Amino acid sequence: MDDLTALRELRAEAPEPDAGRLAAPRARLVAGTGRAADRRRFLFPGRPVLLAGAFGLVAALVLTLVQIDRTGEIGGVPPSAARYASPSEVFAQAALVAETRSTGTSPRPDQWQYSKTLSRQPNGDPGDGTTMERWIRYDGKQTGGYDVDGRFRISDVPPDPGDDDLSPQQYDRRLRELPTDPDKLLAQVRDDRHWVEFPVEEGVTRTAEDPDARAFRVISVYLQQQAIMPPKLEAAMYRALGRIPGVGVEVGVEDGAGRKGLGVFREAAGAETRRYLILEPRTFRYLGTRMVWLRDQMTGSEVMFKAGSVFTVAELASGIVEKAGQRR
Repeated sequence: MDDLTALRELRAEAPEPDAGRLAAPRARLVAGTGRAADRRRFLFPGRPVLLAGAFGLVAALVLTLVQIDRTGEIGGVPPSAARYASPSEVFAQAALVAETRSTGTSPRPDQWQYSKTLSRQPNGDPGDGTTMERWIRYDGKQTGGYDVDGRFRISDVPPDPGDDDLSPQQYDRRLRELPTDPDKLLAQVRDDRHWVEFPVEEGVTRTAEDPDARAFRVISVYLQQQAIMPPKLEAAMYRALGRIPGVGVEVGVEDGAGRKGLGVFREAAGAETRRYLILEPRTFRYLGTRMVWLRDQMTGSEVMFKAGSVFTVAELASGIVEKAGQRR
């Protein structure tokens, strides 16, 4: 069944989720060396791109699906048909589902976050992909992973005061301090000094960022922290997304594993790319990301990425484990 059909099947007789259905919410984690870089490549448009549960539905909202035919070209991308859903109804449904998730306890500092991701490069063979497994201690002091020779290594993480990324424990604390009122949440993420001032990177010119663009970027980062996301805050984040100008929802957007979901994006005038946060259409859990070039990206006189090029990431597995090297 495709996700368009799944959306049409949201109906009043959809079963209420019971405790059994909600007992084991799927954790989404970001772990290991390079996790910050991967996230920035999707979420920071001004930087070079070197691309290296609640299953049951709690209420019926009939999603208005609109067929949109693009009759003109957008930045060199050939005309195509795209299916969209009403953002207000999608985010309202997502918030209702999020509120039914069970509240988990914070992991211990010595536990580890595990994640397995699949990425596909824009200039690579369509059948190729890079699978990565990563572990990071909850307190952020160590990371683990396999090197090119297949050997498992654990490495210490030195402090980096200029980095914007946070350890899992720091994300936990930050999330629990955020307001659950959508308007207050939106105001805070628009002007959060942490996301305004960091990262500090040598040789990278800092450019002014539109507050609405920052809000979309930061909420996208936060929604990927599913292992530690309080349910009421997750619901508030979906409602806040619906208040950001230019945010839309496209149906049938594929992640790196070919899974189709709801692609949440923000339309920006003059943008070279469109970036999607992909959500599973029933549970609204994070699946992955997708970036599409709307026009040729030039490096001097050469084309670095052609219009229509795609970079995708899929999260295949994630969870809290007791030690580095353990899988979920």
